[in-house]
Amino acid sequence: MKAAYINRYGNINDVQLGEQSTPVLTENDVLIQVHAASINPLDLRVLEGEFKAILPVQFPFILGNDFAGTVVQVGANVNNFKAGDEVYAKTDLNGAFAEYTVVQQSSLALKPKNISMELAASLPLVSLTAWQALVEIAKVKAGQKVLIHAGSGGVGSVAIQLAKYLGATVATTTSGKNIHWVSALGADIIIDYKTTDFEQVLKDYDVVLDTQGGKILEKSLNIVKRGGRIISISGPPDRAFAEAIKANWLLKGIIPLLSWSIRNKAKKRGITYSFLFMQPNGQQLSEISKLVESGKINPVVDKTYEFSEIKDAFQYVNTGRAKGKVVLKISE
Repeated sequence: MKAAYINRYGNINDVQLGEQSTPVLTENDVLIQVHAASINPLDLRVLEGEFKAILPVQFPFILGNDFAGTVVQVGANVNNFKAGDEVYAKTDLNGAFAEYTVVQQSSLALKPKNISMELAASLPLVSLTAWQALVEIAKVKAGQKVLIHAGSGGVGSVAIQLAKYLGATVATTTSGKNIHWVSALGADIIIDYKTTDFEQVLKDYDVVLDTQGGKILEKSLNIVKRGGRIISISGPPDRAFAEAIKANWLLKGIIPLLSWSIRNKAKKRGITYSFLFMQPNGQQLSEISKLVESGKINPVVDKTYEFSEIKDAFQYVNTGRAKGKVVLKISE
């Protein structure tokens, strides 16, 4: 099968497009013909080897974290899906940038009926991230105040819509050129980060979804009220992350130290800091499908590329200017 893979950690020029073996099906797996997949900033971080110390891979390694496609074959223990079903998922460990991929049935969901494969492929990673942050961890309720950083990004564009569905007042940061666009997504308060310091205009927020890390994460502490939460997908990992990746005893001791400073500062303010390591979850994706079919969440795709243009697509994601998601058309 045709696939996009790497033989070593490196940069975009190290991405190869060529033949790889079709993945082997086991009893709990589903084999899917991939019609479309989306590129996430996470894929660049994997490519560059950012996680090699804690999540090493075997080369050649097929990239790609989420996709939409059609079920080709199911394992002996699979009873929720059948050949011909149109599905989408966050992969169990990459592998979406290929003509075929395999995932566990627990990671898979029927794709929303009212959208294309390309639009469906844009959703799994970002919508699961938003869901696990706002619904599972923060348990956002109607009337609460939520700040979502980088509202025009892939995660932000879905998180704004989900937070509004949950009944929150939503603030977001973005550049001036995207103000009207994120307003259309449902944001109530929009801060142009190039001209305004969010720390100076926001206060007493219940939840912050941090997608930036660094100084933005530190400053977010100052706008959260006591009892509130900061959930980060870019900040330092915590003990829950170490447990999620089944780290060895040494890493279980080291990883929590990375977030000790931010956790300590949060604790002094009566705030809870959590690092979100998003997990594949077919049941949650099924709930997201309902929200898409009812018009509560609309996928946001900036550009679509042919599979042969994957390096151009990576370059565009790498600019950080994408509004929403960038999608690859893998097969018809």
